[in-house]
Amino acid sequence: MTFTFRATRPAAGGTALALALAVAVALLAPTSPAYAAANAVPTYEVKINLTAAALDSSHAPSAAVKSAFGITGSAKARAYSYYDTDGLALDAAGWSVRLRHKSGSSFEETYKKRFPVTGGDIDAALTAANAAGFDSGDTNYKAEIDWGYAKQTLSFSTEKSHSASGYSGTAMPTSTTGRTWLVNDIPGKLDDWGSADWGRNTLQASRAHGPVTAKVYGGAWGPSDDASIEVLPVVGAGGTGTEYVVELSFKTDSYADAAELHEDAVSVAEANGWLHHGDILKTQLILDRY
Repeated sequence: MTFTFRATRPAAGGTALALALAVAVALLAPTSPAYAAANAVPTYEVKINLTAAALDSSHAPSAAVKSAFGITGSAKARAYSYYDTDGLALDAAGWSVRLRHKSGSSFEETYKKRFPVTGGDIDAALTAANAAGFDSGDTNYKAEIDWGYAKQTLSFSTEKSHSASGYSGTAMPTSTTGRTWLVNDIPGKLDDWGSADWGRNTLQASRAHGPVTAKVYGGAWGPSDDASIEVLPVVGAGGTGTEYVVELSFKTDSYADAAELHEDAVSVAEANGWLHHGDILKTQLILDRY
């Protein structure tokens, strides 16, 4: 609609008419859309699984594996459990809740929301996360791309801590005690996910899946100064025996560095017969077997 005005002296009542016209124009004009904060900027963690051929007779990374991937640190122990219902309701909603204890440290409480990355389109995953309330403005959550052998996942995690007073080494609390801590510290996004108090009510009905105790060996390799190999013994699929999950990982802030690390790690592991051709999701494995 177009309004035409004459540059003539307004007649009596012209002020009121002009005001009415101005209001009409304002009502017809399009409103400016409200934009949310920009998409979050993720860091990257490359995670490549190795086979048992990468371990020596003591189930530690072999000397050849350590040399190939810059692993120089001695073993450090850490124990952890994931909390979920028997029906894995949190996992079904894309959430994981972990209680971890590194030797000599406080307990770490980690609440993580996952978003799938389809066809390598990280931007689309970040946009989907933004629509769900995870954006660059929320500094309580850290955005990270987990880059496995064939799969990428976007996650947003927030951490809280709990005193380890009375717990030596990597000792873990009872399932009930750990659940109480986690419920008391539940973040708002999880608490009201989908509906008010859904997260709290779901977590109150959860139990510990675990604990499991891993050994981690650190170092630096290529463009990453945060390289590690985690060796995690888990109960066999049939409920007996022990299987060893070996995860080689590298952390970096750069997509280009992550892509380089991924390509080089796969190439080196493949050339030496250490590569597991697939992605072993530790969270899912522990939820299913414990």
